[in-house]
Amino acid sequence: MTALSVNVNKVALVRNSRGGEIPSVVEAARLCIEAGCHGITVHPRPDQRHIRPRDVYDLAEMLHVEFNIEGNPFAGKDGSYPGFMNLVRDVRPAQATLVPDDPGQLTSDHGWNIRRDMDRLRPIIDELKGLGVRVSLFMDPDLTQIEAVPRTEADRVELYTEDYARAYPTADRDDVTGKYATAAACARDLGLGVNAGHDLNLDNLAHFLRTVPGVLEVSIGHALVSDALMRMGLPETVKAYLKCLP
Repeated sequence: MTALSVNVNKVALVRNSRGGEIPSVVEAARLCIEAGCHGITVHPRPDQRHIRPRDVYDLAEMLHVEFNIEGNPFAGKDGSYPGFMNLVRDVRPAQATLVPDDPGQLTSDHGWNIRRDMDRLRPIIDELKGLGVRVSLFMDPDLTQIEAVPRTEADRVELYTEDYARAYPTADRDDVTGKYATAAACARDLGLGVNAGHDLNLDNLAHFLRTVPGVLEVSIGHALVSDALMRMGLPETVKAYLKCLP
């Protein structure tokens, strides 16, 4: 079965827009867990516009499901915030998903160039695995890049699914979905686990998981929190997403 990890960044974004502690990131995570999600994801960024370092520590204290921390391992080296790696060293989550986003980037929009970044990534991955943290690399469905991932010693790839989400309501859906299915099969053949995330929602999630078999985990935040706000509340929204899982 595919696991659902709920990204609570948008809950923190709403809280930060007003100040104070409402809505509570910890309480949101608790509601998601009570509704049956399998994990919680956060993606701290140097500008701290949503998840802040304190949130990471607070969640680590209360979670009894998988904790996945996403981010750029090279962010924060200028002292702009405690830094992704320091947070992971302190918390030791179940999984660290390494994402090549720029400090001021609105959202993640591309995967790693392994051939270019191999030498930088390898010592980071070695350290994370030494801490007992599973490592996933955010990747485009590009076979030439995925074929290079085993040399990094990462455990999994997370397929960046925006191209799929954009193609889903169009005539290109089958062709684009096939590209992801091929990429996932390539990763599995190389001994890598496969995760997926970005712009997956209640409309397109079930089709993706039917046609791209073997996905171990999906990380969903923006669409899930939006559905909770506009339609059915957080617990019922999590349950609706769980029904999409194979």
